[in-house]
Amino acid sequence: MSTDPLDLSGLVAVVTGAGSGLGRAEALALAAAGADVVVNDVTATDVLDELPAGRAAFVRGDVGDTAVARELVGTAVRRFGGLDIVVNNAGVVRDRMLFSMSDEEWDTVIRVHLRGHFLLCRDAGAYWREASKASGKPVYGRLVNTTSEAWFLGAVAQPNYAAAKAGITALTVAAARGLSRYGVRANAICPRARTAMTEPVYGPAPADGPDPLGVERVAPLVAYLASPAAERINGQVFFVHGGLVAVLAPPTVAARFDADGAGWTAAGLAETLGTHFAQHTPEQVFTARDISALRPAPSTGG
Repeated sequence: MSTDPLDLSGLVAVVTGAGSGLGRAEALALAAAGADVVVNDVTATDVLDELPAGRAAFVRGDVGDTAVARELVGTAVRRFGGLDIVVNNAGVVRDRMLFSMSDEEWDTVIRVHLRGHFLLCRDAGAYWREASKASGKPVYGRLVNTTSEAWFLGAVAQPNYAAAKAGITALTVAAARGLSRYGVRANAICPRARTAMTEPVYGPAPADGPDPLGVERVAPLVAYLASPAAERINGQVFFVHGGLVAVLAPPTVAARFDADGAGWTAAGLAETLGTHFAQHTPEQVFTARDISALRPAPSTGG
């Protein structure tokens, strides 16, 4: 075994949505670090041509389908002898204002993002738990999930996407707490990158010079979180943009009010909370705009 804590040789990874964009960059970064990689997408892809011969496999299908999640785990085990790393990246958008959103637009986004993450987290978690029980010791397991700043901003035209990404964050923390005893580390990234899905927001890449929103700027964080070097990192959420990586903090208590006696009355709350919120503006809602305002330092070129 290599003494390099960033070396992934001998480890097996699954990457969803790896046919293009961020997932493709992540799969290439994991392979470059030495991992065998099972890639997934809903359509045929040429990503296998860029991965080392004999060290990659492709599973086509919708990650919201139970059978696809099982096939991804099964392919990793059959082709490469096990499963060590899962990168959940696949996603779609169906943007619409809340009052105009259809059932199908809601269900599709929740299915691909939140259900897709759940299915693979569950099946990988079950595999790692059984392997740990069989060996009597912790195994090597890494979950890297993909959330978005849309959830902590309450993206107005993306209620489905924001809800799914908030759910993924909660799922990641629950997985981190529930699977750590078996040796699994689960973390989430909140990437800002230019892909086919985000290009309507960010526009085209610059004609000259490196793209500050290039997917290749996100992939190194995923490769690091998948590595032995990240053993002590669990249940965290990372914002990554160009040359910037920020560790996000959990929600904090903004204010506390204790009732006199047994409990609050509506009149008492109207007076106390009413005074507290009297000076608030309509924009002061439960969001984290300061995170979204983060920008890489000029020296990074991003």
